[in-house]
Amino acid sequence: MSRLKFYIAASVVAGVIAGLAMVGRRVTADIPSFEALERYQPPLTTRVYDANEALIAELSIEKRALLSLSEIPVDLQNAVLAIEDSRFFSHWGISPRGIARAALANLMAGRKVQGGSTLTQQLAKIIFLSPERSYLRKLRELVLAIQIERNLSKEEILQLYLNQIYFGEGAYGAQAAAAIFFGKDIKDLKIEESALLAGLPKSPTNYSPFRNPKLAEKRRSLVLERMREEGFISEADEKKALAIPVPATRPLLAGIQAPYFVEYVRRQLEPRYGYNTLWRGGLTIHTTLDLKMQKIAEEEMEKALAAFDVTALKEWERQLKEDQDAGIDPPSVSTNPPANIQGVFVAMDVKSGAVKAMIGGRGDQFNRAVQAQRQPGSTFKPFVWAAALNSGMTAGTLVEDMPLAYYYDGRDWRLLDGTTDQYAINLATSVFANSSDFKVWVPNNFDNSFKGVITLRTALALSRNVASVRLIEHVGPPKVVELAHRAGISSRLAPVLSLGLGSSVVSPLEMANAFMTFANGGIHVKSHAVTRVEDSHGKLLDRHIPKEEEALSPQIAYIVTHLLKAVVDVGTGVRAKQIRRPLAGKTGTTNENKDLWFVGYTPDMVAVAWMGYDDATSLGRRLSSGSTLVPWWAEIMKRLLADVPSRDFPVPDDIVFPKIDADTGFLALPTCARKAVVAYKKGTEPVAFCPFDHTKPLVLRADFAVSGQVPGQSVEASTDPVLNPTDGTSLPTDAELEDLEPDP
Repeated sequence: MSRLKFYIAASVVAGVIAGLAMVGRRVTADIPSFEALERYQPPLTTRVYDANEALIAELSIEKRALLSLSEIPVDLQNAVLAIEDSRFFSHWGISPRGIARAALANLMAGRKVQGGSTLTQQLAKIIFLSPERSYLRKLRELVLAIQIERNLSKEEILQLYLNQIYFGEGAYGAQAAAAIFFGKDIKDLKIEESALLAGLPKSPTNYSPFRNPKLAEKRRSLVLERMREEGFISEADEKKALAIPVPATRPLLAGIQAPYFVEYVRRQLEPRYGYNTLWRGGLTIHTTLDLKMQKIAEEEMEKALAAFDVTALKEWERQLKEDQDAGIDPPSVSTNPPANIQGVFVAMDVKSGAVKAMIGGRGDQFNRAVQAQRQPGSTFKPFVWAAALNSGMTAGTLVEDMPLAYYYDGRDWRLLDGTTDQYAINLATSVFANSSDFKVWVPNNFDNSFKGVITLRTALALSRNVASVRLIEHVGPPKVVELAHRAGISSRLAPVLSLGLGSSVVSPLEMANAFMTFANGGIHVKSHAVTRVEDSHGKLLDRHIPKEEEALSPQIAYIVTHLLKAVVDVGTGVRAKQIRRPLAGKTGTTNENKDLWFVGYTPDMVAVAWMGYDDATSLGRRLSSGSTLVPWWAEIMKRLLADVPSRDFPVPDDIVFPKIDADTGFLALPTCARKAVVAYKKGTEPVAFCPFDHTKPLVLRADFAVSGQVPGQSVEASTDPVLNPTDGTSLPTDAELEDLEPDP
């Protein structure tokens, strides 16, 4: 009998052992090794800084920053220990007493009212285990906690916990929590703030002060009470902390500022480093942005565009009512009110190409500064003029601003015979109007008038479209395309005559980059937004090294700049003079006023501005960039350059400045009605004085014909009819603004 009992007992023990072994295998199955803990790297936050080390944005899957324990305030450490695990430094990963106490409390309540997990168990759960609730998972948690305690010091465990635990509102780790809940660095936390944070991990949503301020205050009071009971703070400290209300509103955070710039940086770096490294790798990205300049640009542009929206809405209401009163059906305007106008502003350092400010639009993620492809209108003309100067022309070369027409014979566009005869042009247009084989293209000026024979300087200052077409035909469209690409335009440019009127689409950033070449003495430096990138340990991954390429000779670049100064001094950009410093630039207004542009630069900064609707709707009749856009561009630049000393553009060698007759290009005499100091490359300047009697109408002949003759330096008298070369005024009217006549 005793032997039978022995066998039964032995069988029971064996069964228990076998059962425990099976349970043990299930518990330990799939438990990660400690080596996995050592390799564990939580997702980190990538931080983007401006040129002055101000935080612009944080890129992360989870908002998180890793700190050493010494960087975490002792009050926060104590608050967490007091409320979560007061016996942390005495247990070995699990607390049998705590488990028993929690089990009894839960049994008596009939539901779970208390947890028995140690801080180490919580760490094991959030790092390695799923959020499922089961006894098997709980057993695995216990085993993992013991493994962690065997391999890490208490300080290392506490550090991991405080960097890993979720505090709510997207904040993982104590540093992110300090920023999100209090808008400050963790080192600046006060006792009551540490207590509030320590109370959040138990139930981040319920105890969030932004969602339930009363519950958050009650939870904070409990944490402070426990801190006092554990001897971490005095009763006086507790009372003082209790008297301070919890924050019920979110603080102003250093979240994503300059969103279009940050998106531009992201689009550059993500293909290089990959999604995971950029969003989870804790990179430090140093950029060229000046946050102060960015905010100035945003403020001024928004003010101007908001005012435009109000005016546009009133004009739409007026026009719609006018059409309805007149019985016009359908009305000449849409029955839907106009959308908000979009705008772009980009400013860059002339020497380095560093982007200092970038606004890509309003109210969405589409970055028009980089991604939009729009016709630039007359802002493209400087590249035509630069090509003309390269071919041997000068600022005083005479060009015809007279009626001009081309016809298409099925293969090529050819100059129409009698092209300066407006009657012949009108006749050809009417004859070919319904022809499928022949087409006629008639370039025109914004004001539908002609100035006659004028200098290249005057033609650019007043943005004469017809003169631009004559120049590009003489130089050849391919040469203009080549020069524009060398200067910094990267978009495809069609080598057609209308290219000089801005018929090919480009981005605003490209235009700023290309104009920067003129400002930089003919040296092209590609624009850039990132200066260096470091990994989460501070190791340098990449540094920007500028590359310089000569796109134009210093002399040609300077002469273009001098011509563009005239655009601001007496031309279509005259409203930019309010910045009161040497400035060059070019306006642009496309066909039907769909796009307004201005690209301007000083010796230190180049900036582009654009206005338009995304659907290419007209901005309104008789609007121009000179009257609508240039004023707010100038307001921005005036503030951006307030602390920058004013200086003129440096003059390269072999540049001379004769005073010429602005109408004829000859050296000026006292009797000349309009004079101008103009830049020439030495050896190309005029040598003869003006032979004309300015008391009589001038009769001039262009220095070259559109057939491609070599330009000369003389002006001949002509028996042709008077061509009315100038209206004699020194400043343009609002009508003397440019337009785009697109290629047919």
